[in-house]
Amino acid sequence: MMETEVVLESEITCPECGFKKRERMPVDACQWFYECEHCHSLLKPKAGDCCVFCSYGSVPCPPVQLSSQHGQKGCCQ
Repeated sequence: MMETEVVLESEITCPECGFKKRERMPVDACQWFYECEHCHSLLKPKAGDCCVFCSYGSVPCPPVQLSSQHGQKGCCQ
């Protein structure tokens, strides 16, 4: 099985105002909070998601990307 490169940037979209911004994701930790720079809403992960990137980003966080490459369903912990 060929491993693909982990994507380290994700476009996060605020569910309150729709503002979008590209952000670099941490590779070794979850990001549980994110403040929208447009409306200042504090984003938190949706139920069942491990971080704000998995909930509101265009790309899931690196630990989730890696676990899916290995046929596992997992999240950063």
